[in-house]
Amino acid sequence: MKKAKYFYDKKTLSFKRIEKTWKTRLKNILVFLSASSFFGLLMVIAAFNFFDSPKEKMLKRELDKLVLEYELMDKDLVQLAAVLENIKDRDDNIYRVIFEADPIPNSIRKAGIGGVNRYKDLEGFDNSDLLISTSKKIDQISKQLYIQSKSFDEVIDMALKKSEMMASIPAIQPVKNKELKRIASGYGRRIDPYYKKLKFHYGVDFSAPKGTPIYATGNGTVAKVQKSRRGFGNHVVINHGFGYESLYAHMTKYTVRKGQKVKRGDIIGYVGSTGKSTAPHLHYEVHKDGKKINPAYYFHNDLSPEEFDRMLELSSQENQSFD
Repeated sequence: MKKAKYFYDKKTLSFKRIEKTWKTRLKNILVFLSASSFFGLLMVIAAFNFFDSPKEKMLKRELDKLVLEYELMDKDLVQLAAVLENIKDRDDNIYRVIFEADPIPNSIRKAGIGGVNRYKDLEGFDNSDLLISTSKKIDQISKQLYIQSKSFDEVIDMALKKSEMMASIPAIQPVKNKELKRIASGYGRRIDPYYKKLKFHYGVDFSAPKGTPIYATGNGTVAKVQKSRRGFGNHVVINHGFGYESLYAHMTKYTVRKGQKVKRGDIIGYVGSTGKSTAPHLHYEVHKDGKKINPAYYFHNDLSPEEFDRMLELSSQENQSFD
């Protein structure tokens, strides 16, 4: 039984029972309900902040799995970039060297991806750094793969043209010289026969009797024929394509005309001593991309390895040139 409560009435000098009015009862009920609601809300907030729902737990597990997959993919991209770098090195230092093509500059291979902040949509997340890093790697590798694909297309095209290139390279001696007795002076610093001073000699001199046949050293088109009493004298220039030219000087006469197609081994003229020359001989030069290079390095097509080594030794001896 609920205990009754009393208060002391000073007017009547007696204790009177406290009677609760309906307002007091309503007030107490409202206070109770408010307190209950407040504590209930606190419990709900605590539950949402400190305890995950089954759906949230599932989403977190999926997010953790996704982050792990991204991290693994990021590592795979690093390995893929290393493989691509190896392919790039082989392309520049082997494939393109074989076909005498210039390597692709790093400024092209490693160029950035255009666009103003392409990764703005990936910012603001807990794992934004990982997402942006992975996306950048994918974009960079995609571009490098595109450039490498274009490079291989070019290499394949060069490979298809290899037979034409090999037939065009000036790869034989321009006069018959099987015994290797006709190399009079080689490429390098030689004594000028007129000035008796060391000067750079840009070709190989083959001594031979006047009228000895001169042969085209590779397939090509006659780019120049000229008669002269100075310098190279009567001489012929053949454009072999692929950046190669060959020059044949001091001829007694030539048998070709400008624009004529010639094949390796065709007779294009005869040995003489026209122009700046001290005796019958052929002055022979090879040019690659406009630069005069040592012709002796290309006399490999009609010589054995031993003969080629001997020829290099003979052509490197310092002596007096014929022109």
